[in-house]
Amino acid sequence: MRGLRKGSAAGERPRPARRRLLLRGVVLGVVVLVLCSVPWLWTTIGARGHTYGEADAPVADVVIVLGTAVAADGRQPGERLVGRLETAAELVRTGRARVVLVSGDGGGTSGDEPTVMTAYLTEKLGVDPRRVVADPFGLDTYDSCARASEVYGVERALVVTQSYHLSRAVTLCRHLGLDVDGVAARCDGCGPGLLARKAARDYFASGKAAWDALRGRPPAVRSSVNPAVQDALSS
Repeated sequence: MRGLRKGSAAGERPRPARRRLLLRGVVLGVVVLVLCSVPWLWTTIGARGHTYGEADAPVADVVIVLGTAVAADGRQPGERLVGRLETAAELVRTGRARVVLVSGDGGGTSGDEPTVMTAYLTEKLGVDPRRVVADPFGLDTYDSCARASEVYGVERALVVTQSYHLSRAVTLCRHLGLDVDGVAARCDGCGPGLLARKAARDYFASGKAAWDALRGRPPAVRSSVNPAVQDALSS
């Protein structure tokens, strides 16, 4: 019996070590979660008071539409992009914006986003072509905001994208010197599952956004000043 008790005690000795290891793992996990959450909190808090629905959007001369994937044929906007364009067109129709700056990747894997956006706005939604300006080098949200300010001279604008992306877009644009308010785009077919996936993606994308902002990254493509937006406002 003594030998059995000794053996049992010996077998139990590693348990405190395992508990310490587990505790360290939990602490490390919490630290990582907190660190990952800081950029997301920055984008969320930074946009507070500057996001609106389509019906209560404020007024600005320019509305910036952020690009996203086009349809499989490469000639029509994808469902999410349609929602953004319809919202922008409604803002123009109701007099809350005068010029639309469509900003996206002109050489994107799914197609030429600004060209598709321009065609849809003017041919399908009836926006005056003289009121649409395309930036083919808005390669991501950061670049779209930076180029709107640096290249096109935009100072005050509305920025349109879906709700799950809106806080990050607004915070980045405001960090880069634009006086922007965000307008949540229409999102037909956005069920709970899709919204959860998009929100999770944006949670992690906020890390890159914060890093770009912290180091003052220049846009991937540098261009000389383009007066197209100011010309459109003057026409």
